[in-house]
Amino acid sequence: MSDDGFAAGKVALITGSSRGIGRELALSLAAQGASLVVNYKQNEDLAAEVVSAAEAGGGRGIAVRADMEDPEQIDALFDAAREEFGRLDYFVGNAAASSFKPIRDLKLHNLDRSYAMNVRAFVLGAQRAVELMDRGGRIVTLSSYGSIRAYPTYANLGAAKAALEAWVRYMAVEFAPLGINVNAVNGGIIESDSSAYFYAVEGMAPLQEAVLPKIPKARQGTVKEVADVVEFLLEPRSEYITGQTLIVDGGQVLPESAHPLLEAAP
Repeated sequence: MSDDGFAAGKVALITGSSRGIGRELALSLAAQGASLVVNYKQNEDLAAEVVSAAEAGGGRGIAVRADMEDPEQIDALFDAAREEFGRLDYFVGNAAASSFKPIRDLKLHNLDRSYAMNVRAFVLGAQRAVELMDRGGRIVTLSSYGSIRAYPTYANLGAAKAALEAWVRYMAVEFAPLGINVNAVNGGIIESDSSAYFYAVEGMAPLQEAVLPKIPKARQGTVKEVADVVEFLLEPRSEYITGQTLIVDGGQVLPESAHPLLEAAP
Protein backbone atom coordinates (compact mmCIF):
# COMPACT_ATOMS: atom_id res chain seq x y z
CA MET A 1 0.00 0.00 0.00
CA SER A 2 2.77 2.43 0.91
CA ASP A 3 6.09 3.04 -0.74
CA ASP A 4 7.61 5.05 2.10
CA GLY A 5 9.13 2.03 3.85
CA PHE A 6 7.23 2.66 7.10
CA ALA A 7 7.90 -0.97 8.12
CA ALA A 8 11.68 -0.81 7.75
CA GLY A 9 13.27 -2.07 10.94
CA LYS A 10 9.97 -3.35 12.29
CA VAL A 11 9.25 -6.94 13.34
CA ALA A 12 5.95 -8.58 12.36
CA LEU A 13 4.45 -11.91 13.37
CA ILE A 14 1.63 -12.99 11.07
CA THR A 15 -0.19 -16.25 11.68
CA GLY A 16 -1.09 -18.27 8.61
CA SER A 17 1.35 -16.25 6.51
CA SER A 18 2.40 -18.90 4.02
CA ARG A 19 -0.66 -18.30 1.84
CA GLY A 20 -3.66 -16.07 1.19
CA ILE A 21 -4.07 -12.70 2.88
CA GLY A 22 -1.33 -13.41 5.41
CA ARG A 23 1.19 -14.16 2.66
CA GLU A 24 0.23 -11.06 0.66
CA LEU A 25 0.67 -8.87 3.74
CA ALA A 26 3.97 -10.51 4.69
CA LEU A 27 5.41 -10.02 1.20
CA SER A 28 4.39 -6.35 1.20
CA LEU A 29 5.99 -5.73 4.59
CA ALA A 30 9.09 -7.64 3.50
CA ALA A 31 9.46 -5.38 0.46
CA GLN A 32 9.62 -2.44 2.86
CA GLY A 33 12.38 -3.92 4.98
CA ALA A 34 10.39 -5.53 7.78
CA SER A 35 11.63 -8.62 9.58
CA LEU A 36 9.11 -11.44 9.69
CA VAL A 37 8.03 -14.35 11.84
CA VAL A 38 6.25 -16.48 9.25
CA ASN A 39 3.81 -18.95 10.79
CA TYR A 40 2.61 -21.97 8.85
CA LYS A 41 1.01 -25.33 9.57
CA GLN A 42 1.70 -27.36 6.42
CA ASN A 43 3.13 -25.21 3.63
CA GLU A 44 6.82 -25.23 4.56
CA ASP A 45 8.06 -24.40 1.06
CA LEU A 46 5.71 -21.42 0.73
CA ALA A 47 6.77 -20.17 4.16
CA ALA A 48 10.41 -20.41 3.11
CA GLU A 49 9.64 -18.22 0.09
CA VAL A 50 8.28 -15.49 2.37
CA VAL A 51 11.38 -15.69 4.56
CA SER A 52 13.53 -15.28 1.45
CA ALA A 53 11.50 -12.23 0.45
CA ALA A 54 12.12 -10.67 3.88
CA GLU A 55 15.84 -11.20 3.52
CA ALA A 56 15.81 -9.80 -0.02
CA GLY A 57 14.05 -6.69 1.29
CA GLY A 58 16.77 -5.99 3.82
CA GLY A 59 15.11 -7.55 6.85
CA ARG A 60 15.33 -10.94 8.49
CA GLY A 61 12.91 -13.79 8.64
CA ILE A 62 12.17 -17.08 10.31
CA ALA A 63 9.53 -19.67 9.47
CA VAL A 64 7.91 -21.38 12.45
CA ARG A 65 5.58 -24.34 12.13
CA ALA A 66 2.80 -24.04 14.70
CA ASP A 67 -0.79 -25.24 14.86
CA MET A 68 -2.71 -22.29 16.30
CA GLU A 69 -5.25 -24.64 17.87
CA ASP A 70 -2.56 -25.82 20.30
CA PRO A 71 -1.63 -23.43 23.15
CA GLU A 72 1.79 -25.08 23.56
CA GLN A 73 2.59 -24.50 19.91
CA ILE A 74 1.42 -20.89 20.19
CA ASP A 75 3.88 -20.44 23.05
CA ALA A 76 6.63 -22.02 20.96
CA LEU A 77 5.86 -19.61 18.12
CA PHE A 78 6.22 -16.55 20.33
CA ASP A 79 9.23 -18.01 22.10
CA ALA A 80 10.91 -18.28 18.68
CA ALA A 81 10.05 -14.66 17.93
CA ARG A 82 11.52 -13.53 21.24
CA GLU A 83 14.69 -15.56 20.79
CA GLU A 84 15.27 -14.33 17.24
CA PHE A 85 14.24 -10.69 17.52
CA GLY A 86 13.71 -9.86 21.19
CA ARG A 87 10.58 -7.83 20.45
CA LEU A 88 7.57 -7.36 18.15
CA ASP A 89 6.01 -4.32 16.51
CA TYR A 90 3.08 -5.99 14.73
CA PHE A 91 0.97 -9.04 15.48
CA VAL A 92 -1.60 -10.06 12.87
CA GLY A 93 -3.98 -12.93 13.64
CA ASN A 94 -4.81 -14.34 10.23
CA ALA A 95 -4.99 -18.14 10.61
CA ALA A 96 -8.55 -19.48 10.66
CA ALA A 97 -10.48 -22.72 10.32
CA SER A 98 -13.97 -24.01 11.06
CA SER A 99 -16.70 -26.38 9.90
CA PHE A 100 -19.61 -25.39 7.69
CA LYS A 101 -22.72 -27.21 8.88
CA PRO A 102 -26.27 -26.39 9.98
CA ILE A 103 -26.34 -25.62 13.71
CA ARG A 104 -28.22 -28.84 14.53
CA ASP A 105 -25.46 -30.89 12.91
CA LEU A 106 -22.53 -29.32 14.77
CA LYS A 107 -20.65 -31.74 17.03
CA LEU A 108 -18.74 -30.89 20.18
CA HIS A 109 -15.40 -31.13 18.39
CA ASN A 110 -16.65 -28.72 15.70
CA LEU A 111 -17.46 -26.13 18.35
CA ASP A 112 -14.23 -26.69 20.25
CA ARG A 113 -12.05 -26.43 17.17
CA SER A 114 -13.70 -23.24 15.91
CA TYR A 115 -13.28 -21.55 19.28
CA ALA A 116 -9.68 -22.73 19.70
CA MET A 117 -8.58 -21.71 16.22
CA ASN A 118 -10.44 -18.46 15.74
CA VAL A 119 -10.86 -16.97 19.22
CA ARG A 120 -8.53 -18.55 21.77
CA ALA A 121 -5.51 -18.46 19.46
CA PHE A 122 -5.93 -14.72 18.92
CA VAL A 123 -6.35 -13.97 22.62
CA LEU A 124 -3.35 -16.09 23.63
CA GLY A 125 -1.33 -14.57 20.79
CA ALA A 126 -2.23 -11.03 21.81
CA GLN A 127 -1.19 -11.75 25.40
CA ARG A 128 2.23 -12.92 24.23
CA ALA A 129 2.57 -10.12 21.66
CA VAL A 130 1.96 -7.41 24.23
CA GLU A 131 4.84 -8.75 26.31
CA LEU A 132 7.14 -8.20 23.32
CA MET A 133 5.85 -4.77 22.27
CA ASP A 134 8.21 -2.70 24.39
CA ARG A 135 7.89 0.30 22.05
CA GLY A 136 4.14 0.10 21.52
CA GLY A 137 2.72 -1.70 18.54
CA ARG A 138 -0.22 -2.79 16.45
CA ILE A 139 -2.46 -5.83 16.69
CA VAL A 140 -4.89 -6.70 13.89
CA THR A 141 -7.14 -9.71 13.43
CA LEU A 142 -9.00 -10.90 10.36
CA SER A 143 -12.76 -11.20 10.73
CA SER A 144 -15.38 -12.04 8.10
CA TYR A 145 -18.81 -11.01 6.86
CA GLY A 146 -20.54 -13.79 8.80
CA SER A 147 -19.90 -11.88 12.02
CA ILE A 148 -22.66 -9.39 11.22
CA ARG A 149 -24.94 -11.32 8.85
CA ALA A 150 -26.37 -14.85 8.95
CA TYR A 151 -25.42 -17.19 6.11
CA PRO A 152 -26.32 -20.87 5.65
CA THR A 153 -23.91 -23.26 7.42
CA TYR A 154 -21.74 -20.34 8.60
CA ALA A 155 -22.86 -20.08 12.24
CA ASN A 156 -19.85 -21.81 13.77
CA LEU A 157 -17.34 -19.49 12.09
CA GLY A 158 -19.50 -16.37 12.00
CA ALA A 159 -20.16 -16.47 15.75
CA ALA A 160 -16.44 -16.97 16.42
CA LYS A 161 -15.60 -13.95 14.25
CA ALA A 162 -18.19 -11.87 16.09
CA ALA A 163 -16.46 -12.84 19.34
CA LEU A 164 -13.14 -11.76 17.83
CA GLU A 165 -14.52 -8.31 17.09
CA ALA A 166 -15.69 -8.01 20.70
CA TRP A 167 -12.22 -8.97 21.93
CA VAL A 168 -10.75 -6.26 19.71
CA ARG A 169 -12.84 -3.61 21.46
CA TYR A 170 -11.85 -4.77 24.93
CA MET A 171 -8.18 -5.10 24.00
CA ALA A 172 -8.14 -1.64 22.43
CA VAL A 173 -9.20 -0.05 25.71
CA GLU A 174 -6.89 -2.13 27.90
CA PHE A 175 -3.79 -1.88 25.68
CA ALA A 176 -4.08 1.80 24.71
CA PRO A 177 -2.02 3.01 27.71
CA LEU A 178 0.77 0.72 26.44
CA GLY A 179 0.80 2.45 23.07
CA ILE A 180 -0.79 -0.53 21.33
CA ASN A 181 -3.65 -0.19 18.85
CA VAL A 182 -5.97 -3.15 18.23
CA ASN A 183 -8.29 -3.42 15.23
CA ALA A 184 -10.02 -5.93 12.98
CA VAL A 185 -10.51 -6.15 9.23
CA ASN A 186 -13.76 -7.79 8.13
CA GLY A 187 -13.53 -9.23 4.64
CA GLY A 188 -16.48 -10.05 2.43
CA ILE A 189 -16.27 -12.60 -0.36
CA ILE A 190 -12.57 -12.69 -1.14
CA GLU A 191 -11.18 -14.72 -4.02
CA SER A 192 -9.28 -17.39 -2.11
CA ASP A 193 -9.16 -21.09 -1.32
CA SER A 194 -11.40 -20.52 1.70
CA SER A 195 -14.11 -18.76 -0.30
CA ALA A 196 -14.02 -21.43 -2.99
CA TYR A 197 -14.39 -24.14 -0.35
CA PHE A 198 -17.32 -22.41 1.38
CA TYR A 199 -19.31 -21.83 -1.79
CA ALA A 200 -18.79 -25.45 -2.80
CA VAL A 201 -20.67 -26.62 0.32
CA GLU A 202 -23.89 -28.43 -0.60
CA GLY A 203 -26.90 -26.12 -0.59
CA MET A 204 -25.00 -22.86 -1.12
CA ALA A 205 -26.25 -20.46 -3.76
CA PRO A 206 -24.13 -20.37 -6.93
CA LEU A 207 -21.46 -17.72 -6.39
CA GLN A 208 -21.19 -16.31 -9.89
CA GLU A 209 -24.87 -16.49 -10.84
CA ALA A 210 -26.68 -15.69 -7.60
CA VAL A 211 -24.34 -14.08 -5.08
CA LEU A 212 -21.96 -11.70 -6.82
CA PRO A 213 -24.70 -9.84 -8.75
CA LYS A 214 -26.18 -8.74 -5.40
CA ILE A 215 -22.94 -7.07 -4.31
CA PRO A 216 -22.80 -3.40 -5.35
CA LYS A 217 -19.26 -3.90 -6.73
CA ALA A 218 -20.47 -7.11 -8.43
CA ARG A 219 -17.25 -9.05 -7.89
CA GLN A 220 -15.13 -10.83 -5.32
CA GLY A 221 -12.44 -8.92 -3.51
CA THR A 222 -8.78 -9.83 -3.77
CA VAL A 223 -6.40 -10.88 -1.02
CA LYS A 224 -4.32 -7.80 -1.85
CA GLU A 225 -7.27 -5.48 -1.24
CA VAL A 226 -7.73 -6.95 2.24
CA ALA A 227 -4.00 -7.05 2.98
CA ASP A 228 -3.73 -3.37 1.98
CA VAL A 229 -6.29 -2.41 4.63
CA VAL A 230 -4.49 -4.46 7.28
CA GLU A 231 -1.27 -2.74 6.26
CA PHE A 232 -2.94 0.67 6.64
CA LEU A 233 -3.79 -0.23 10.23
CA LEU A 234 -0.09 -0.93 10.86
CA GLU A 235 1.02 2.42 9.46
CA PRO A 236 1.71 5.56 11.54
CA ARG A 237 -1.08 7.43 9.74
CA SER A 238 -3.69 5.14 11.36
CA GLU A 239 -2.49 6.03 14.88
CA TYR A 240 -5.87 7.42 15.99
CA ILE A 241 -7.81 4.30 14.94
CA THR A 242 -8.26 1.63 17.58
CA GLY A 243 -11.00 -0.76 18.65
CA GLN A 244 -12.57 -0.68 15.18
CA THR A 245 -13.61 -3.23 12.59
CA LEU A 246 -13.04 -2.03 9.03
CA ILE A 247 -15.27 -3.75 6.47
CA VAL A 248 -13.81 -4.63 3.06
CA ASP A 249 -16.67 -6.20 1.14
CA GLY A 250 -17.53 -4.19 -1.97
CA GLY A 251 -20.73 -3.03 -0.26
CA GLN A 252 -22.01 -6.56 0.36
CA VAL A 253 -23.54 -5.82 3.77
CA LEU A 254 -25.51 -2.80 2.53
CA PRO A 255 -28.48 -4.12 0.52
CA GLU A 256 -31.29 -5.86 2.35
CA SER A 257 -31.61 -8.33 -0.52
CA ALA A 258 -31.09 -7.87 -4.24
CA HIS A 259 -30.15 -4.24 -4.80
CA PRO A 260 -32.96 -2.57 -6.83
CA LEU A 261 -30.54 -0.28 -8.64
CA LEU A 262 -28.45 -3.26 -9.63
CA GLU A 263 -31.53 -5.08 -10.91
CA ALA A 264 -32.47 -2.05 -13.02
CA ALA A 265 -28.99 -1.50 -14.38
CA PRO A 266 -28.49 -2.26 -18.08
